Amino acid sequence: MPVQRFAAVIRLRPELEAEYRALHAAAWPEVLATVKRANIGNYSIFLRDGLLFSYLEYTGDDYAADTARIADCPVTREWWARTDPCQQPLDGAADGEWWAPVEEVFHLE
Repeated sequence: MPVQRFAAVIRLRPELEAEYRALHAAAWPEVLATVKRANIGNYSIFLRDGLLFSYLEYTGDDYAADTARIADCPVTREWWARTDPCQQPLDGAADGEWWAPVEEVFHLE
């Protein structure tokens, strides 16, 4: 199965940066295991000038179904209840869009 790469961006609320960093410094094992079971790996979140940039690689064959299973996990939903208040969608995000997808314009293999 070929690897699919996904990237997205969201704003980090500056007053909650320390909390967001602390949460990710001790990410919950069940959340991490749920993400891995969804065929997601090489997942990183970067921070620059108040923007969070995420990158992940997906190796499954049904991204929508796999990410729906992540959302069905009660522990993950509790994780999001703690991390989501730290984030703010970009002004240009579509209605209902949280992390805004980023278009890949170059990739070196």
